[in-house]
Amino acid sequence: MKIILTGGGTIGSVSPLIAIKQELEKQKIQADYLWVGTETGIEKNIIDKQNIPYKAIKSAKLRRYFSGWNFLVPFQFLVGWFQSLKIIIKFKPDIILSAGSFVCVPVVLAGWLLKKKTVIHQQDFKVGLANRIMAPFSSKVTATFEKSVKDFSSTKTQLTGNPVRQEIFSGSKEKAMQLFNLQPDLPTLLIMGGSLGATKLNKLIFEAVPELVNICQIIHITGKGQEIEWVDKEKFGEKANRYHSIGYLYKDLVHAYAAADLTVCRAGMSTLTELTALRKAMLLVPIPDNQQEENARFFDSKNAVILMDQKTITADQMVTILVGLLSNPNSLQRLQHNLGSVMLEGANEKYVEFITSLIKKKK
Repeated sequence: MKIILTGGGTIGSVSPLIAIKQELEKQKIQADYLWVGTETGIEKNIIDKQNIPYKAIKSAKLRRYFSGWNFLVPFQFLVGWFQSLKIIIKFKPDIILSAGSFVCVPVVLAGWLLKKKTVIHQQDFKVGLANRIMAPFSSKVTATFEKSVKDFSSTKTQLTGNPVRQEIFSGSKEKAMQLFNLQPDLPTLLIMGGSLGATKLNKLIFEAVPELVNICQIIHITGKGQEIEWVDKEKFGEKANRYHSIGYLYKDLVHAYAAADLTVCRAGMSTLTELTALRKAMLLVPIPDNQQEENARFFDSKNAVILMDQKTITADQMVTILVGLLSNPNSLQRLQHNLGSVMLEGANEKYVEFITSLIKKKK
């Protein structure tokens, strides 16, 4: 069996596909893999560590606002499409799997032209532009939420839930204590702005840190190039050592998860899936005017998260909310409990069963 996995630009479109590869290996299903991703995305280092051969293609992202870069999109797409044709013809995959992102579009369309079986996965609550473009050309669509089945053709859409990487369950609180120099008697606040960081969220946290370190210790994953050095020992003494800023985490993120009593994060579905699987209490600050807002609203409707609007929240408001949560274990436990009713479980097994049966079917 030969499988092309395609996704990139951010970790969000990468994690579910890695989870699928892991599940196939767990079930001892033999396959040769090839990853098709972006030329400059963050995903290549991750894929290399998974021992998956990697091919980069030109990726075109259509901006939904006026930008001179949009004039280049047709040309970039054509280059990526021809590159995809060449890759598919040479590799001869039995199936092409995508979890969304613009780099997947030329790959899926090339697969359609070459009559290859293709499956796109709809992670988010709201359908993104890339999946809207790809859906008519895909063989099947898998979906995280039941709502998404209605967003696509019912004859080609299967509800599976969102696959989750198995290593997230291997995190160690003790290991986190060593890695981040944490204190065992303090609650731990984990802050993540996504794989590419979040400047606005980082600024809010930076303003809130002097108050937050009075009651907790902080692991702040800022995004590459956005590391914040916050040290003012003259004013805050030993409490300055309660703030730990890291630009980027992937392998050791599982240990940060294990240590976290509360997480402040965006609302990308891969992150939400992993934290939900671990039953980690969350305060969400989704990217405004983005499909993340729909993800966050759905979780909020289940009383499973605390939702804040980036456009209106202040550092003082964030401090008040976080202090209230960290000081009230019952509130955290209630959020953790409610996460149990948000997402479909057994997604890895359901997805693998679906694609293996699809591969066996005649074209």
